[in-house]
Amino acid sequence: MKTEEIRKKYIEFFKNKGHQEIPSASLIPQNDPTTLFTSSGMQPLVPYLLGEPHPEGRRLVNSQRAFRSQDIEEVGDNRHTTFFEMLGNWSLGDYFKKEQLAWIFKFLINELGFDPNKIYVTVFEGDADAPKDTESIKIWKELFAAVGINAKEGEKIFAYNARKNWWSRAGEPEKMPVGEPGGPDSEIFYEFVNVPHNPAFAEKCHPNCDCGRFLEIGNSVFMEYKKSSNGKLEFLPQKNVDFGGGLERISAALADENDIYKIDLFHPLIVKIEKASGVVYGSGEASTKAIRIIADHSRAAAMLMADGAMPSNKAQGYVTRRLARRAIRFAKQIKASEGLITELVKTVLQIYQNAYPLPQQQTEKVIEAISSEEKKFNAMIGKGLKEIEKIDQIDGAIAFKLFETFGFPWEMTEEIARERGQKVDKEQFEAEFKKHQERSRTASQGMFKGGLQDHSEEVVRLHTATHLLHQSLRLVLGNGAKQMGSNITAERLRFDFSHPTKLTESELKTIEDLVNEQIKKELAISFTVSTYKEAIAEGALAFFGERYPEKVKIYTIGDFSKEICGGPHVENTKLLGRFKIQKEESVGEGTRRIYAKLETV
Repeated sequence: MKTEEIRKKYIEFFKNKGHQEIPSASLIPQNDPTTLFTSSGMQPLVPYLLGEPHPEGRRLVNSQRAFRSQDIEEVGDNRHTTFFEMLGNWSLGDYFKKEQLAWIFKFLINELGFDPNKIYVTVFEGDADAPKDTESIKIWKELFAAVGINAKEGEKIFAYNARKNWWSRAGEPEKMPVGEPGGPDSEIFYEFVNVPHNPAFAEKCHPNCDCGRFLEIGNSVFMEYKKSSNGKLEFLPQKNVDFGGGLERISAALADENDIYKIDLFHPLIVKIEKASGVVYGSGEASTKAIRIIADHSRAAAMLMADGAMPSNKAQGYVTRRLARRAIRFAKQIKASEGLITELVKTVLQIYQNAYPLPQQQTEKVIEAISSEEKKFNAMIGKGLKEIEKIDQIDGAIAFKLFETFGFPWEMTEEIARERGQKVDKEQFEAEFKKHQERSRTASQGMFKGGLQDHSEEVVRLHTATHLLHQSLRLVLGNGAKQMGSNITAERLRFDFSHPTKLTESELKTIEDLVNEQIKKELAISFTVSTYKEAIAEGALAFFGERYPEKVKIYTIGDFSKEICGGPHVENTKLLGRFKIQKEESVGEGTRRIYAKLETV
């Protein structure tokens, strides 16, 4: 069964259970400060999991594009990818454990044809924060019994602690910040019976063993808690279900293939890499790792660029550039022909054209950007080779400098040194690399944030002010000024918008005055629910590049601003105070950024 068919079957299955399909959100999050990218299906739905009504109702389903930058260094084995699709269904205060576990089990067994004997499940074992999930254990026993399996705890059903079977964006209960939703989960694993257990990982194999015999393919989170201000868990006003199933993993498991890179979505990429390099996938450990990295990074870079994250030195674009250049480096390692990454990006866009179509203009922009990046980086590597000719002895520190400045991977430098009869101290290189990682980690704290820091009074006021700023920018600069992203803390707002040139002092003053004029008018703020097409036809603004569900909320501020937005907002502009622009700067070609605050009048 092709992966595209699995995606369609899943969405149709849950639509038949009364779910409304919602579009995949952008990989670049609009209102979530917890991460640089959309990394899970529930991420765009947090306000609704906390109790805000969703325009499409209480049962939702989709396939969400996701990206996890923390997995970049893990790519190269048989199961890790940075970009992936997450099949998701949600109950926002509607059905709960009984329906969810039965439906997902029946989907896997009846719709996809999984052998139930190869399916294993896990549940939360309970602790001081929340009790053991005995209800899910009972349900699973009944479901397995219906297909003739006596599912005993410790044999077919396993209970684990919060580190394994509790889900929130922050992790276990003690790591959850105030207001964060979370809850116990029940994971589903597939067993590759032909993969022998490696006792180096554990004496006895079990679903959470890392030996490779088991693969997690789905997770039902029963999101019924949130962290209160006293540090304890309290119940949410509604019990939610948040299911996430890795599409690529389900596809691999269904084919009984424990190498995720052998599914149909990767096949055209692997074939192109083999042709460009002359290296056969699976013919050697190092070359197979390189091919996996090239395929994954090209796919991820293509999807990030499709959502607007073009290669750059800032924010999401920095990660895109890192992916592209890492793919180019490994392509050189296996001596692939130049221009390979550009060709792979073209192929990725073709593979996903039906599921996530792009306008022709955006497709051309992506291809132009990756081609330019590939040419620039290849030229940089050429400069690095000339620099090496000036060096008498290559040591670990110099090897790291070559990596940091010219992108030379360790393997490339080691080979150059070996040809000169020299041996490079790898421990010294790794020590320098570790220092670099720590500097990057420290520098990135507080960076790469997007959306609302929280729903505090100060943040809500500043969020409301962004609507006034957005409309004011368009009145002063023209309709080409569109929102590209935002970040709002209790102290200030940061607003990114499309515009080709630096704003003059006069333009900034006019924009600031326009916002304050609306605040002084004490305009009422309200919202209505409508279809996306009707909202746009009525003149409502939409977040640039965002994909919206059929039904949306439209927030109106007097007769000045009308914008599609999930909220939250104040009730009247008189509650905002005085709007003050602090700084305006460039954040990339064609994109400007404004920092502003609200002062007490």
